[in-house]
Amino acid sequence: MAKILGIIGGGQLGMMITEAAKKMPNEISEIIVLDPTENCPASQVGATQIIADFKDKDAIIELANKSDIITYEIESGDSDVLKSVEGKSQINPSPETLKIIQDKFLQKSFLKENNIPIPDFMEISNIDDVKRGLEKFGLPAMLKARRDAYDGRGNFKINSEDGVQKAFDYFKGQPLLLEKFVPFSMEVSVIASRNTKGQIKTYPLVENIHEHNILRETIAPARVSKNISDKAEKIAEKTMSVLKGAGIFGIEMFVTNDDEVMINEIAPRVHNSGHHTLQSSKTSQFEQHLKAILGLELGSTELIHNSIMYNILGSDGFTGEYDPLDISDNGVFLKMYGKKISKPLRKLGHINIVGVNGESIEELLKKLENIKPKTVVKASD
Repeated sequence: MAKILGIIGGGQLGMMITEAAKKMPNEISEIIVLDPTENCPASQVGATQIIADFKDKDAIIELANKSDIITYEIESGDSDVLKSVEGKSQINPSPETLKIIQDKFLQKSFLKENNIPIPDFMEISNIDDVKRGLEKFGLPAMLKARRDAYDGRGNFKINSEDGVQKAFDYFKGQPLLLEKFVPFSMEVSVIASRNTKGQIKTYPLVENIHEHNILRETIAPARVSKNISDKAEKIAEKTMSVLKGAGIFGIEMFVTNDDEVMINEIAPRVHNSGHHTLQSSKTSQFEQHLKAILGLELGSTELIHNSIMYNILGSDGFTGEYDPLDISDNGVFLKMYGKKISKPLRKLGHINIVGVNGESIEELLKKLENIKPKTVVKASD
């Protein structure tokens, strides 16, 4: 019997989960999203919307009462409230898994306990802890918010002892951790999946390029040796086996200057660096996530085509309605998220440039350079 799917969050990730769910009518009969923004992206493609904050207890209970199974596109939901409604609705990834991951200190402590490679870190309660941490780790170092941080918004790089006070004040009393800075040659990620029966599959390692701490570009597959790819895959599989959460997880990693691989952080949801799978892979990450939380056999993670995902971000210095983008070319797939207003660095959409005719990564990168001018967001006339 088809189930009613509830999603905490109705942004672009919720939108693409909804679109995938619409293609599985035998398994999913209805999609309901909880999101504070009226006419959110997921609601524009057929999801029913509960308009409320992600942490609104009454709204989460309402969602649980209306849904057979709940998942999330953002890790800001209240894990304790979710735990309390498990009797009403099946929740995946589980509230316990969410609780570990949404607090970066708990997440890193969990990974360390399970001998999974991560940068050195310590909990921070006051500014004296920061100073002690710098004596231990040296400069530079990363001061990070433990919770509710994404797209670099919860990070502050401390480059000198003179910057300690500014870094500490930046977080306005939030719970913090300090992390040893990792000199890395590349940022990479593995999109990993685990279903409710314990089956685990990983997608090929991808290479990520950031601008202003926001993912701008993903190259699939990553331009690394087989040795590095194998290391990353083993780390991802071990992480999935000890976390025991069902669904897609985006596991972000560093490749160090001496070719070691370590985890930076984990997202318990479909991930921006997996958008390329919509056209590059046999099974998209969104379909795979649904298969995982429904307890179905996981699909193939084979990469059929080389691919580059490029995020379309709001232009600096401009807020307002914008002209539609006109991008059409063989092997180029434009996905806009239905956000009416552009803001600086806001994720408005993405393009996948796919080697449908066997193009190499280098050829796709050249193609991207020619297309980039068409991705600039401009004010409507």
